[in-house]
Amino acid sequence: MDFGKISKYEVNKTDFTLKPDNPFNIRVLQQEQVAKPLIKVGCPVWANKDWNGKIYPNSAKTQDFLKLYSQQFNTIELNVTHYQIPNDETIERWYSESDPDFTFCPKFPQVISHDKLLQNVEGLTDEFCNQILKLDSKLGMPFLQVAPYFTPRQAWILEKFLKKLPKHLKIAVEFRHEDWFKDDKVWQETLAMLNGFGHATVITDVAGRRDVVHQSLSVSKAVIRWVGNEHPSDYQRIDEWVQRIKTWLEAGLEELWLFVHICENTIAPEMATYWIQQLNKHCNLDIIEPKFLPKVEQMSLF
Repeated sequence: MDFGKISKYEVNKTDFTLKPDNPFNIRVLQQEQVAKPLIKVGCPVWANKDWNGKIYPNSAKTQDFLKLYSQQFNTIELNVTHYQIPNDETIERWYSESDPDFTFCPKFPQVISHDKLLQNVEGLTDEFCNQILKLDSKLGMPFLQVAPYFTPRQAWILEKFLKKLPKHLKIAVEFRHEDWFKDDKVWQETLAMLNGFGHATVITDVAGRRDVVHQSLSVSKAVIRWVGNEHPSDYQRIDEWVQRIKTWLEAGLEELWLFVHICENTIAPEMATYWIQQLNKHCNLDIIEPKFLPKVEQMSLF
């Protein structure tokens, strides 16, 4: 992910301290811990040859990657749908090749979100929604990334778009333009609007845009896109995040969707493993860790 990417020199000067919770969180967290919250942790890709000999067999082929990935993680941030609406054959292949409890989190096509800015896209949106709904039990949390030039002045367009989505399809929305976060009244109204539809917000933790780490929940679901920098601060950032997630779980968070990005994602499995270990340790969870091949030493990170 290039959004919010900065140099290692700038990373050294960045304050990664998480903001306090948005007051809106109190409205959506019921202050009573859920017996078994849904916890999903994954990466943004499954096809990465650098994972051969690490979490995939040395001999793994491209056509094997989805099956192998779904045996290691329980979800995927499905960015491929940002560029093309999947056809029936693709949907069927994804469904059949992945493990039974695996879920896909498809990203809305850029032609809808970026090119047409959510306007005059009824046909495309219906086609996309109909296709991803065919994933059935394997459909996770779809997410809509509104364009970086889509501002609060266009909030009425977003609201109109969300009204036309299938009622039973719940998604998460990622905002990028700075103006969404500059005016607290605007942001509170946005959270209330999403809450009314039952949709979540996406919290994107990137080094170069600390405003999008907004710590706001519009429903009792946390969707986090975390981007590491292959820098020692990554571990401190994860540690602080785990403590924040612990407070949310204790206050009644029902779902956690966590996607781990890091540079070219070569070491995404290692960083996701650290996330999982810390969540299990501090939040009393039992997320299954990826299994690394025993004959391959994990690389020394940083």
